[in-house]
Amino acid sequence: MTKLGYSGFQRVTTARLLRKMCLLALTVPFLASAAMMVTASEKENKGKYEPYAIGLWGDLPYNDVQAQVGVPNIIADMNSQDLAFTAFDGDWKAGNAIAGSVTPTSCSNELYAQSLDYLNALKAPAIFTPGDNDWTDCDRPANGGFNSLERLNYERQLFFSEPYSFGQRRLKQEVQAAPYVENRRWTVGKVTYATLNVQGSCNNLCDTAPDAEEYAARNAANIAWLQETFRVAKARNSVAVMLITQADPGWDNSDSTRAPTRDPKTLVENDVDATTKLPIPDGYKDYLVALRNEVIAFRKPVAYVHGDSHYFRIDKPLLDAQGRRLENFTRVETFGNNAANGLNDVQWVKVYVNPRSREVFSYQPQIVPGNRVAVPAP
Repeated sequence: MTKLGYSGFQRVTTARLLRKMCLLALTVPFLASAAMMVTASEKENKGKYEPYAIGLWGDLPYNDVQAQVGVPNIIADMNSQDLAFTAFDGDWKAGNAIAGSVTPTSCSNELYAQSLDYLNALKAPAIFTPGDNDWTDCDRPANGGFNSLERLNYERQLFFSEPYSFGQRRLKQEVQAAPYVENRRWTVGKVTYATLNVQGSCNNLCDTAPDAEEYAARNAANIAWLQETFRVAKARNSVAVMLITQADPGWDNSDSTRAPTRDPKTLVENDVDATTKLPIPDGYKDYLVALRNEVIAFRKPVAYVHGDSHYFRIDKPLLDAQGRRLENFTRVETFGNNAANGLNDVQWVKVYVNPRSREVFSYQPQIVPGNRVAVPAP
């Protein structure tokens, strides 16, 4: 065995030390870089999973008091809260114009200008989807006898010419191909949202001047947008989907006073015309079947927001073909005009969105103090 003197031992020790230092010099930057990557990833994921709140409203103003007091009160109330965005689910006016009103109540251009002002008065990004009173019912003589499709195209030009929301802060959206530019989609955090132009009044298949051709094309576009939205949500690994429309299509046989009734298993409407005894045109069945298929396949929470029948409720009315309640589907109907409470009982719904929670969405009705009628604010 060869013995090393002190100088030889020192050379070996120094060489080993140099090798360790070189290895350490190469390793430290790598570890630091990896730590930075993990930190950046954690920050990105934390941002996507942070809870937030949104505001939902619609079906108003329906009279001068709501236009001049009620809606400004709602806007002020929403502006006082920290909202990621707000969404209006259609109907900027009552079904018929009001004689002698000092604010626009027919389907004139002034109505849409007033509505645009409301949206842009909101601090948070403001979303809008049209309602039947905005266009399909504009052909009624009481509303000015407009051509319905012309009014819809005017809305498309005024409200939907850019891929952005309204409001003082704007949000960029994905847009369906023309002419269906009112159908929008966006993602906040880990939740995907979409609007669809689904209308009351049989979805433009009944009322004053029904248009079966317009309905068929738009219904096909809505179904395509619906299906694409769920494909996008799956690709983005979204934890939930929220769909925002105007019409209450009717879901079952439980409430004939506010919506069409239909067989909850087949989703076929079973209402008949009181005079002719013939079936009422069903503008929703194919769309609802497509919706049900997507909800079942998605498996995660799906919230379906609509107005139309002016009755605040949160329930689970969608069944599968065997009559079983779809647990992951929740219907949210916004307040709208409440005729029973007089002129100014108009409120909104606050939705808390927590992507880390199992159900994702939780709901809180917002009763605006200045809009209370039956019981004044304390």
